[in-house]
Amino acid sequence: MKALLCTEYGPLDKLTVGELPSPTPGPGQVVIDVKASSLNFPDALMVQGLYQVKPPLPFSPGAELAGIVKEVGEGVTSVAPGDRVIAFPGFGGFAEECLVAADKVMPLPAGMDFDPGAAFVLTYCTSLHGLQDCGRLKSGETLLVLGAAGGVGLAAVEIGKALGARVIAAASSDDKLALCRQVGADATINYATEDLRKRALELTEGKGADVVYDPVGGAHTEAALRATAWGGRLLVVGFAAGEIPKIPLNLALLKERSLVGVYWGDSVKHDPRGHERNLRQLVDWFGAGIIKPVVSERVPLAQAPAALARLTGRQVKGKVVVLPEA
Repeated sequence: MKALLCTEYGPLDKLTVGELPSPTPGPGQVVIDVKASSLNFPDALMVQGLYQVKPPLPFSPGAELAGIVKEVGEGVTSVAPGDRVIAFPGFGGFAEECLVAADKVMPLPAGMDFDPGAAFVLTYCTSLHGLQDCGRLKSGETLLVLGAAGGVGLAAVEIGKALGARVIAAASSDDKLALCRQVGADATINYATEDLRKRALELTEGKGADVVYDPVGGAHTEAALRATAWGGRLLVVGFAAGEIPKIPLNLALLKERSLVGVYWGDSVKHDPRGHERNLRQLVDWFGAGIIKPVVSERVPLAQAPAALARLTGRQVKGKVVVLPEA
């Protein structure tokens, strides 16, 4: 089978398309014929050896995918060959076939195609877990989303609206903000041309945002924290800007603000029932047309490294999907 291979940790352009033997499932495992897999920021970090998870070399990146079950191992009863499924293996998805633990496989929701299916779990589960479980976002509150045109950002905009919040989307260009308005943002801030703190306070009549969803980091984090209300919660989701900010803690003290980490991957282990509840909620929202993954590009395996470079350069809107069979 063909796969995108990382043979050494380093620059993205070292990734190559090669041949690997088709996997064989062991007990509790499933082999999936991959129809689509999506790019996520941790994929790029993992390839460079900068992520907290470091798979043994060589490996194929690709944290989430959608496809058809090819074969199941001993003891697997939750899925069967021929089933259309979504899976989140953590890595291995940028290949024609992927070996996945059965507990990381779920049925593809009714009415969902493979492309949006591949872009569904990681971004939407991260955003729902962050906003609802970590941020305690309530109906009527104001949510400020940074990096709002990216995968998790757009998911946060949609989920914030579904939870009844007023959503302010912040991004670095007008075309990105236009996409945010299309998915439901009530107001927007171009932080490349506007003062993020000042504009956020203007849009909230001086009160500030109740919750900030921050997958960006860098200089925007402190500006957003300064624009939060009394008791505001800043959700630390990631550092797409490349810089981990150093925050003066007096900013938390002054308005009883909270900085809350969001690590969905580990939260699944600590609260599996909560994860199942969130998945059911997301599937229901998808069925009702309340959320819908935005797939902006579809690329073959050979073009995935360049797409990952665009992702890390923050030049991507929504999600990019890899089609291993193209």
